[in-house]
Amino acid sequence: MMVPDSDLRSKILSWEHNSPTRGHADRDATLKKVQQLFYWRGLTKDVQQHIRACLTCQSCKYDNAASPGLLQPLPIPAEVWQDISMDFIEGLPTSFGYQVIMVVVDRLSKFAYFIALKHPYMAVDVAQAYLDNIFKNHGWPKSIVSDRDTIFLSQFWQALFSIQGTSLLLSSTYHPQTDGKLRFSTEP
Repeated sequence: MMVPDSDLRSKILSWEHNSPTRGHADRDATLKKVQQLFYWRGLTKDVQQHIRACLTCQSCKYDNAASPGLLQPLPIPAEVWQDISMDFIEGLPTSFGYQVIMVVVDRLSKFAYFIALKHPYMAVDVAQAYLDNIFKNHGWPKSIVSDRDTIFLSQFWQALFSIQGTSLLLSSTYHPQTDGKLRFSTEP
């Protein structure tokens, strides 16, 4: 049966996909069910858009990617401000000329500093902000967990902390489980 009305199309897709008996089936199953009874130009595209917009499917979607390796828990810190994690929050609207927040968290106490930075910032700017806000209060840490931001990978940053004896623990790229608590390792 040809369906010309877009409102009726939306109701059909909701009925076929969202009903309790259908159980929020995936794109192919929903498309197959709709095609058994109805047809319209762009049916496949409409089914795909409907499922992408389905809040239930998006919030309950499982991760079907294979685990890239073992997650190794980081050691529990022995003292406060000896093991920290660092990251940046970017893409913020400008406030008093600042667009970035550098977040530094003590892994033991979970105490955090939020330091505003201006774009563009260099490794020297980040190091100066670190010295002005964290070092003057807590000294040098034994280890820093951070993502693989270009600042943390720069030779300046690596040299600064290697001179002080601080080990830099870099999380794996595209590994959201890290966030300062776990570190990805391929070692058994």
